[in-house]
Amino acid sequence: MSAPNPVLRKAMTMRYAVALYMSSVLGSGVLVLPGLAAQIAGPASLVAWVALSLISYPLAYTFASLSARKPESGGVYSFARESLGPGAANAVGWLFILWYVTGAPAVTVIAASYLAYAFPLTRTEIFLIAGILTLGAFLVNYRGIVVSSRVQLAVIIAIVGLLITAVVASAPSVDPANFTPFFPNGLVPIGVSAALIFWSYLGYENVSNVAEEFKNPEKDFHRSILFSVIVIGLLYISVAVATIGTKAYTAAGSVAPFAVILSNALGIYGAVGTAILAVIIIFGTMNAYTTGISRVIYATAKDGGLPRLLDHVNVKTQVPDRSLMLLLGLSWTTLLLFYAFDVPLKTELLIPSGAAILVYIIGSSSGIKLLKIKGAKKLFPWISLAISIIMLSFVGWPLLISLTLALLGFLYRRRGPLRAQVTPDPGAQNTGPPVRMSRLGDLSAEDIHW
Repeated sequence: MSAPNPVLRKAMTMRYAVALYMSSVLGSGVLVLPGLAAQIAGPASLVAWVALSLISYPLAYTFASLSARKPESGGVYSFARESLGPGAANAVGWLFILWYVTGAPAVTVIAASYLAYAFPLTRTEIFLIAGILTLGAFLVNYRGIVVSSRVQLAVIIAIVGLLITAVVASAPSVDPANFTPFFPNGLVPIGVSAALIFWSYLGYENVSNVAEEFKNPEKDFHRSILFSVIVIGLLYISVAVATIGTKAYTAAGSVAPFAVILSNALGIYGAVGTAILAVIIIFGTMNAYTTGISRVIYATAKDGGLPRLLDHVNVKTQVPDRSLMLLLGLSWTTLLLFYAFDVPLKTELLIPSGAAILVYIIGSSSGIKLLKIKGAKKLFPWISLAISIIMLSFVGWPLLISLTLALLGFLYRRRGPLRAQVTPDPGAQNTGPPVRMSRLGDLSAEDIHW
């Protein structure tokens, strides 16, 4: 008798879910965007931070509700398959791959660039460090969901501790006079800074990708999302207040504002502290997305939306090992291309942003169709969809890459394994048309006439 197929391990609890949510969202944006937004809108950028913190809850609630309703590996992929069909689901799977293999090289280069701010590094060394960070996320995830979750919990504790240290240490230097005039550039720049800040709130969909591995999804999803939204919002707003109150955003360069803030706590070691913080934050984000998107690839391959080779779970570690290998290999390839062609950082970030927003549009559309929510919360999927469509207009030409890959995914069809091959009995009465060989999952008991 053959051994049962290995399955994903149910080991996710609320504390691990909170760690995964926070590390998925608290990415490089917390280091860069408070300063950039303040440069655009001045103290009024705080309005954008508060507004986006509030608006992020409908986004997070939509994905959490879909996951709690039907906890499956693959998250948005599974929702899209149920509500919009296999073509849209395949498009989601392919978009997630694009999101990771272009976004991972970009953010790891940012982390390595922060190290170069504190230590002398050549461009080649920066890219080598970026590749090592990607390898680190792969190795942690290859050990299994328990190891990955424990690392994630430790990383997020370090991130929150460092952010709180920076904010508290800068408090004596905050001058109320720096908040006036509050609208130095008028009202329009608030909208521009909000569009920029939106990228800081991408990530709430990622935990849905590991829904199948939750021990108690119905309870833990909603509790963890509420806690995470509140903590993330407070952290972002606190860092923005510190950035404006100390006028750290007037420092030159994208790294300098946070280096100025941390210098209040670490003195001459501010640059080193900033570099360490950047690496920890971005590694946490990398680890979280490696966990989530590898599950999307596994789910897509299992249903025929990707080559059958990727439909594999390691017997020992119970992780989709070949999906992890694919992400590592493609990420290294993209990193090499970015290095060889000297691709601007803005373009590097806009490509995964386009893929991410398209995923949000499909996920929000699935929420509108599938969720049966009563009261004011029934508007949440619609709010999520509207916000995503508005943000899509800011991506520009890199959106063509995402649209092309989404179309290829939509059109891709793989002949799946046969679920059953029926040999008709010559003596049996024919009660219907003959059974045709079908892909796994497309043939139900009602389709077979004996």
